[in-house]
Amino acid sequence: MRAARALLGIDQRELAQRSGLSLPTIQRMESCDGVVRGNVDSLMKLVDALATGGIELIGDGASSNGGGRGVRLK
Repeated sequence: MRAARALLGIDQRELAQRSGLSLPTIQRMESCDGVVRGNVDSLMKLVDALATGGIELIGDGASSNGGGRGVRLK
């Protein structure tokens, strides 16, 4: 999530506004090590907000130069 925010040039508060989630929810999600945890509705809001901003999520096994998961601008 930090990498996605960095690519968009936004802070946690802005991501919360864009996704319709609370700032504490964003902070809690971002503090997870590895897999971001949250309920399905919150995760979908987050993914939609990032996609609207031009972020593409890269899953394990997806085509990427480094071979691992991550984020990139579309």
